[in-house]
Amino acid sequence: MRDQKGKVCQTMELEFQTKITANILYDYMLHHTYNTPSGILGSGVGAALVVGFFGTQNILYLLAGLLLLLYLPCSLYIRSLKQMQSTPAFREPLSYCMNEEGIRVSQGDQSQLQEWNNIYRAVSTRNSIIVYNTKVNAWIFPRTDMGAMTPRVIEMISTHMPPDKVRIRW
Repeated sequence: MRDQKGKVCQTMELEFQTKITANILYDYMLHHTYNTPSGILGSGVGAALVVGFFGTQNILYLLAGLLLLLYLPCSLYIRSLKQMQSTPAFREPLSYCMNEEGIRVSQGDQSQLQEWNNIYRAVSTRNSIIVYNTKVNAWIFPRTDMGAMTPRVIEMISTHMPPDKVRIRW
């Protein structure tokens, strides 16, 4: 793979391609949303209302609690479908090259290097490794796309980022 300067991703580096699907995007959105204060608060209030129903038998508590608990996942799923359709970047695979410098992402004739010291954090879900390049923007590495390379990708991330920025489970 060549970057803007014509360099080829070396054999000591990790190279893989990803294709984002609606389900992978939904998984990312769920993780991102439920790990924010508003996501945690909304879930807590929804659960408290459902528990309150059992103590009071007031159906409004149950309905309000279920609405809070079900609204967010349903709306995120719909939003992931819409975002897949409206975002041209999701139509083509992304190529990643990880090396000592950082992570180079390429798509078509565009290429960008993000140095390790500028990466915000890295986390995992059951389906993906998520590398945040800002507080809200991230690269999503689906485990199915990385296949057997997943442990090497996790090791590369863990080696080059401070431990307090890495929350990846195998």
